[in-house]
Amino acid sequence: MIVALLNQKGGVGKTTLALHLAGQWAVTGKRVLLIDADPQGSALDWAQERASQGLPRLFSVVGLARDTLHHEAPELARGVDHVVIDGPPRVAGLLRSALLAADLVLMPVQPSPLDGWASAEMLALLDQARIFKPAIAARFILNRYPARTLIGRATADSLEAHDPPLLSAHVGQRVIFADALRAGRLASEMDADSIATREISALAQQVENLLS
Repeated sequence: MIVALLNQKGGVGKTTLALHLAGQWAVTGKRVLLIDADPQGSALDWAQERASQGLPRLFSVVGLARDTLHHEAPELARGVDHVVIDGPPRVAGLLRSALLAADLVLMPVQPSPLDGWASAEMLALLDQARIFKPAIAARFILNRYPARTLIGRATADSLEAHDPPLLSAHVGQRVIFADALRAGRLASEMDADSIATREISALAQQVENLLS
């Protein structure tokens, strides 16, 4: 199955979630490929940093930031259990190609009005993609979620009755994610008992259930 992390707005944590979902599935025995479809190549940088330290490769990372992604991703998916696409911000052709490649689109949003406006644009692109591929499933993910703030609760409430629906598994604002990415690691490798590790595990399980 092909899962794409997409949102037109940058800085919502697509790469962090893509790497951690891929890593969580890999450590549970799944064969996983991550496609870095962002021209900035952050996931590729993470993989290079990991390799430079001699850390074991949990999953493969390939760069494929071009608008032929929807033709190439299904071929790449033949040899693995899951393909995870780390999508680009604000590159319409690449976004459309990633949408058409995906079986499931995960749209990370942060508790911010600006993220809501960007999501409206993303939903319009999703509707266009469904003209050609009606079976594309989609879900929102609340990322960098401050659970005890008014804006966090208001954002969650506004999305709970939304279509596409909101995943119940949220991911909080955790310093460990930034530390892990800089080090070419995952949060679970930094601290297996951390809240971040538990949040990613719950998210990966919920997404896995959607794919089964």
